[in-house]
Amino acid sequence: MALTFTPEAEMGTSCPDFQLPATDGKIYRRSDFQIGKPVVILFICNHCPYVQAIEDRLIQLGHDLKELGIPMIAISSNDGQEYPEDNFENMRSRAQDKKYSFLYLHDETQEVAQRFGAVCTPDFFVYDSQMNLAYRGRLDDSWKDPKKVTRRELFEAVQLLAQNKALSAKQTPSMGCNIKWINRK
Repeated sequence: MALTFTPEAEMGTSCPDFQLPATDGKIYRRSDFQIGKPVVILFICNHCPYVQAIEDRLIQLGHDLKELGIPMIAISSNDGQEYPEDNFENMRSRAQDKKYSFLYLHDETQEVAQRFGAVCTPDFFVYDSQMNLAYRGRLDDSWKDPKKVTRRELFEAVQLLAQNKALSAKQTPSMGCNIKWINRK
């Protein structure tokens, strides 16, 4: 597990295209979410302690965003062969057991993670109503202890975007385990 921080992002870049299977048995494409509202896309996995520490807050965020009519899509791109906890079957089980309030997509080839420039789990991307990157920061101000959260930075950013308001240029990077890239010979 290598602690990795998200790099500074080029705001305004277009959301990369994707077509991925989800734990609900359906296939989802970027075009399914072009609805004139912000879209939240995050890269997570099952085994990462950073993701596990915020998992209940992610589920709550999914519920809160649903109330606003804003989609939240989680993608797992980890090497499921070397890290079996992150394979598609275990993704399905986790989503069902935890009653995920968001879509959970599988990026088996890791091409989508590469297109996004995702580097860690969790890695958050929020796109505005035009599908342009507007936020790439952390979930909140206390990754480990939910009782110490004073600002839900990602949710606050989405609320501003939903009101067509500008976001602050200052965004605190997310941090987590590096994505487990396929390294097969």
